[in-house]
Amino acid sequence: MAVGGEQKKAPGPSPAAAAAAAAAGASMMEQLVPEITTHALSYLDYTSLCRLSMTNSAMRRAANDDGAWKALYHKDFTVEQHNITPPNGWKAYYAATKAIMNVNTEFYNIIREGSLPAMSHFWLNADYVKCIHATGELFTGYNAVMDSWGLLFNWGQDGGQGIAFQLRDVRARVLGEVAWVNMKAHVDVDPGHFHVTNVYEFRNGRWYMVHHHSSLMADPAPHNLFA
Repeated sequence: MAVGGEQKKAPGPSPAAAAAAAAAGASMMEQLVPEITTHALSYLDYTSLCRLSMTNSAMRRAANDDGAWKALYHKDFTVEQHNITPPNGWKAYYAATKAIMNVNTEFYNIIREGSLPAMSHFWLNADYVKCIHATGELFTGYNAVMDSWGLLFNWGQDGGQGIAFQLRDVRARVLGEVAWVNMKAHVDVDPGHFHVTNVYEFRNGRWYMVHHHSSLMADPAPHNLFA
């Protein structure tokens, strides 16, 4: 309505109403952004997620999100442990699993090289360590286990070459200071297809092998990678 030739403006929202609207919008964003962020982070690999955590505080919080590390764990390792709740969170559990997978890879590099000194350093020097090779023979105690590896390396290098093999379906489980890894090993000998279990124990800041068990597969024909 015009009064004295001037147009009267409609009243705007009160400060209280404006604050309420802003709060509602912020609340929606707070609910939406984490879902989008977690979804986006699920596409990152380990290196990218670590780099993201070193950018700024907001990205550090996002990159340390437990859901992102759980998704990365299932993508890089296995979904078999979907229902577990790691006591120190999924980021720490991912790091522990990655460490034991690297240690397990080192074990097979030692076998490829046929290095008895490296194998001697790899095993825990204890009387309770055990090794069961594919022959089914059990070796108990550090000295007996090392003797068995010495015989195996001498046999494998008779032809001037190391032992060639490939690993499949590697699965690790870490529980405190003990970890075990299951896998399938396909060796370039006949018969050369095995189920393997390796057990590790954390001592003095590093992982040591305490148990190795290798047994023949029941039906290796479908898995022959060297045919």
